[in-house]
Amino acid sequence: MSCSGNLIWDVRKRTIGCTDPYAVRTNYLGRREFVQRLKLEAVLSVHDGCVNTISWNDTGEYILSGSDDTNLVITNAYNRKVKTTIRSGHRANIFSAKFMPHTNDQQIVSCSGDGIIFYTHTEKSQEINRQCQFTCHYGTAYEIMTVPNDPYTFLSCGEDGTVRWFDMRMKTSCTKEDCKDDILINCRRAATSISICPLVPYYLAVGCSDSSVRIYDRRMLGTRATGNYMGRGTIGMCVRFVPAHLSTKSCRVTSLCYSEDGQEVLVSYSSDYIYLFDPKADQARELKGPSDERREELRQPPVKRLRLRGDWSDTGPRARPESERERDGEQSPNVSLMQRMSDMLSRWFEEASEAQSSRPRPQTRPRGKTFYIPHVSSVFLPGGAEAAGHVISDQNTGVSEASPDTTETVLSTSAPSLGTSPGNSSGSGSTPPGLGRTGTAEPVLSLHYSTEGTTTTLTSACKSPPQGSKEHCYKMPTAVLKLIFHKHYSACSTFHRRSAAARIQELFRRRKERREMEESETQNIRRPSVKMMYKGHRNSRTMIKESCFWGNNFVMSGSDCGHIFIWDRHTGEHLMLLEADNHVGNCLQPHPYDPILASSGIDYDIKLWSPLEQSLSFNRVLAEEVIARNELMLEETRNTITVPASFMLRMLASLNHIRTDRVEGDRSEGSGQENEDEQ
Repeated sequence: MSCSGNLIWDVRKRTIGCTDPYAVRTNYLGRREFVQRLKLEAVLSVHDGCVNTISWNDTGEYILSGSDDTNLVITNAYNRKVKTTIRSGHRANIFSAKFMPHTNDQQIVSCSGDGIIFYTHTEKSQEINRQCQFTCHYGTAYEIMTVPNDPYTFLSCGEDGTVRWFDMRMKTSCTKEDCKDDILINCRRAATSISICPLVPYYLAVGCSDSSVRIYDRRMLGTRATGNYMGRGTIGMCVRFVPAHLSTKSCRVTSLCYSEDGQEVLVSYSSDYIYLFDPKADQARELKGPSDERREELRQPPVKRLRLRGDWSDTGPRARPESERERDGEQSPNVSLMQRMSDMLSRWFEEASEAQSSRPRPQTRPRGKTFYIPHVSSVFLPGGAEAAGHVISDQNTGVSEASPDTTETVLSTSAPSLGTSPGNSSGSGSTPPGLGRTGTAEPVLSLHYSTEGTTTTLTSACKSPPQGSKEHCYKMPTAVLKLIFHKHYSACSTFHRRSAAARIQELFRRRKERREMEESETQNIRRPSVKMMYKGHRNSRTMIKESCFWGNNFVMSGSDCGHIFIWDRHTGEHLMLLEADNHVGNCLQPHPYDPILASSGIDYDIKLWSPLEQSLSFNRVLAEEVIARNELMLEETRNTITVPASFMLRMLASLNHIRTDRVEGDRSEGSGQENEDEQ
């Protein structure tokens, strides 16, 4: 019998328990034919939302999954039956969930977009489980990590820049406001992913929003609860990895993974590629900072397009770059309504910008007050991270934290901005004081970009930006914003107090970060260089994009094109392409010992893959075509901001007011001018 026949026969024997569990993995996993015969074996439709996290239990019998539907589900991977569905208590999308080790799969920890961590016991009631929550993170909690062979402790990381260490023997809940008891590390930047070395579990890798991966020795760290918290982000740091070309950028780390032997770390970057590095290496001692001109360039990338949340036209196996769609005249019947609305919204802004730039600038300061859109906050830019979210305002500091919902970038607005009151959603055409038709400066939507940190706060002011400012501004006629400011302009003073507090807090954060980075230069911190790069996939539309090892020879990742990519770990050669999702593939988790791969993404299901194809199924021509498109679309996505659909509705309402005002203005132009002259 041929080798391929042996592979398929051995896989089938393993599924019915006729061979040693590790036989197939030992005999075949390192071979190319193993991954090039992968085939969709089963689809587990166990959720009613995007599946953002999947993990196997220790025996590989069960899969734990969490979703936008806020449910935790435990599914038998072999008979495809749901063992338990848990109403988690989370109020936002679940981002990470893990079985606690050595608890007979009865104890689970999970975190979500609202920053809350739940400790769930599958045998206890829903009421008891919902009391076991930790509200310590402010902003999104991105990942939960358990410690090998430790049934009591776990770690978490979040948008607030902290890595926290919880010990269930000390407490099973914490709802203190602004709690700092369990902070293990304060990275000063959003901590978006964590991983523990499997063989030496006191080594902890942390991925941050400043393009860095920092490895800490936990033996040198402590928390306030344990009485030895040091408070500085460089304490215990032994490795800091940044790809040279990302040292001047802020690219979010979407996943970290140690190899089985703990000798290498795989890191995936949003709007970039996947890199392999050796934590013991120290080749990249000097990372030069950007020049002032380069800083300005990075801070103000061009905005080519606005995209509505829910417009997934640039994702999935059939997605094409804009250049291809424009070449075909965009006459395809497959163009979705959301895509058409996105194109329309972009044209509005482009036309408004062009119209404003073509008119001469006034030489004298007009009478009355000038109003600008105050604070469009917390935008995940494609150059940093791209995730859907809403804004959670910190009532104490005025800081707006982004709470991603797994999917895409959202341009969110705070109370005084771009909004209508709940009681008057249709808005009003009345003009607040200082927003008269005549003699008033044009309001400006000023989009100010910063590469500092994960989120970018757009320029906010109730006054003109300084002359000579290089901000990218979309100037719109006064009438467009009448609706926008009707209910909210009186809230500007409150907003600005909070905005000032946020700026002060950010200033202190940057000073501390700068001092700590300068301090790190004098410490014995290794700085490895890139050992291998894997590219061809696309990672920009979602903040969850897992990359991982499979055995000793393969590396894999999900992609915005809906495919699973598999590379040769040692050469970076692309070996396999699997069409896994209608939109975006996010999560990949190999079985602990069986030849099974679990995947999930924007689709509301979990897919199981096994090497059951009768012949090699890798289509290299198709793969090269997909890779070429991904590269083009990655560049397009870097210059795209995604806004909520409500933004489109407000623009439609504004255009309606423009038409109404034009008609009324034509009718009352004479009397209006006379009234103004009389004043």
